[in-house]
Amino acid sequence: MPVRWTTSHDRRLVTVRAEGPVVLADIEAYFDDLVVSIAMPYAKLFDARGVDPQLSDADVMLLGARVSAYSAMDPRGPVAAVVDSDAAFAIVSRFANLGSAERPLRVFWTIDEGRLWLDLQPDVP
Repeated sequence: MPVRWTTSHDRRLVTVRAEGPVVLADIEAYFDDLVVSIAMPYAKLFDARGVDPQLSDADVMLLGARVSAYSAMDPRGPVAAVVDSDAAFAIVSRFANLGSAERPLRVFWTIDEGRLWLDLQPDVP
């Protein structure tokens, strides 16, 4: 599976690992689980190092629309996305801009920077 995640309810943290070819359905499955497991308010460390995004412009627009629809589910926790390619950086940045999210989201080039930034974010109730 190209996108795997674990949810720690004790730590209020979702850790995601995406690698290889990732398509729209992979991201949608992750989003669906966030809703079902009531993890939207949790911090998320999205490690996309080694990902080969297979997302069209329409796919990114669909994901942005979905995230916008989740605004009714506020509060939503901060997201630290970690990338290691220009292609992944571009997709994550476009997604962040389209989602109209009322939560912090930053893109990092190292996992340590992403973790540190998440540790500095205030807890979401």
